[in-house]
Amino acid sequence: MKKSKFTDEQIAFALRQSETGTKVNEVCRKMGISEATFYNWKKKFGGLGVSELRRLKQLEEENRQLKKLVADLSLDKQMLQDVLTKKF
Repeated sequence: MKKSKFTDEQIAFALRQSETGTKVNEVCRKMGISEATFYNWKKKFGGLGVSELRRLKQLEEENRQLKKLVADLSLDKQMLQDVLTKKF
């Protein structure tokens, strides 16, 4: 997964600005992002604080690593089963 060039604090700040009344296009212009990016952030991180946002990203990364590990182990298991069936 591509690492964001924006920190958790910057994302939370942008979302808070729009919640306090700053227009979305103004927030996007200041941050140098598209409105689509802003709305993606809002959909994914809306209502979360900085610490919650950081925790969510950590959990998503851990989940990605675990999925990769499960896939690798499944392939290893399948290869071993294939070898066993060919021997007997």
